[in-house]
Amino acid sequence: MKTRRYQVKKEVETILKQGHPWIFKSHLSSATNVFKTGDLLSLVNAANEIVAYGFFEKDSLIAIRVIKFGKTPPDIKWFKAKLTQCLSKRENIKNFTEGYRAIHGENDGFPGVVFDVYNKTGVLQTYVPSVDPLGRYLASVLRKELHLETVLWKSPSRRKKEGVTRILYGKETKLQKIREGKLKISVDVGEGQKSGTFLDLRGLRKFISLQNLKGKRVLNLFSYTGTLGLAAEVAGASEIWNVDISKGALKSSEDYHSLDKKKYRYIAADVFKWIESLPPFEKYDVIIVDPPSMASEVKQVPVALKAYSRIYKRVLPHLKPNGMMIVCCCTSRIGRKQFTEVAKKSLSYSLSKIKSLAPEDDHPVGFPQGDYLKILVFNK
Repeated sequence: MKTRRYQVKKEVETILKQGHPWIFKSHLSSATNVFKTGDLLSLVNAANEIVAYGFFEKDSLIAIRVIKFGKTPPDIKWFKAKLTQCLSKRENIKNFTEGYRAIHGENDGFPGVVFDVYNKTGVLQTYVPSVDPLGRYLASVLRKELHLETVLWKSPSRRKKEGVTRILYGKETKLQKIREGKLKISVDVGEGQKSGTFLDLRGLRKFISLQNLKGKRVLNLFSYTGTLGLAAEVAGASEIWNVDISKGALKSSEDYHSLDKKKYRYIAADVFKWIESLPPFEKYDVIIVDPPSMASEVKQVPVALKAYSRIYKRVLPHLKPNGMMIVCCCTSRIGRKQFTEVAKKSLSYSLSKIKSLAPEDDHPVGFPQGDYLKILVFNK
């Protein structure tokens, strides 16, 4: 692959030595003005030694996404070997489910590229234009390696203005049904959130489905399509309230993720407002709080943390004695320690035991910002 040379500052060399895959625009000199989005740069230090290779993105705060560290440039053989390494980590998961993440961006060494698999359908997402060619190449390899019949290319939410889902290979595919342990999940592939569903919540669904919830009441806030509610039903829950602002998501919950609809209440509402009007006598054995990301920028973090704290304190009185509170945070802007401290301060005066669920094998954490999903379980 053809590369262009760029000499990095000492502070950038330090970042690269730490194995961090991002170089921000603020760390670069005006010499990068000659580069175009998608250029593969060979990054050299003051001694003129190549220390890494990365893709340049002209109109992004993250200006260089590192694809490979060291002196040797990446080539086709290297890409295939790295991809094989990724897939080997998914073998155990494939025994549990037909839905998994084959490539998890920077955490797997492929910056800005995500590839999810649902049965014989794959969904590619590329988060910036500079990695579009890399994403399409990886999709072509994965189609053959995984014997996929259809591959879609979906624009992530931050790139929606550039287009919608496109078919790269095969024909249009609609609803896919995947096995996930005890659960059967329906996925509108290429639509809705992520690539069709929240694969990263598999560990929580597994955890909930293995609990003894016979005869229990469950409040599922920000329920989306109700897969966590389904997990609670499979675990024996007798009553599940799914609350979400999206009527469409609740309809999917009712149609696809409710084995016995008599056990459910589907409530379309702004959760933050709705919880204020919940009568004091309504009590639940399990409360799940899984809000969407509320901090896309660092300056938004304090507001998001206050929102977390406010809703935790508001729902806590509705938790029965010996109940379970599950809280989630899905933004990388909020660190694990920071989130845990806020949750503990808001809940631990009443809830004594705490458990943190680890990421699934197909969602590895390769650098600090890659640790975006935090799931904490509190028990009275």
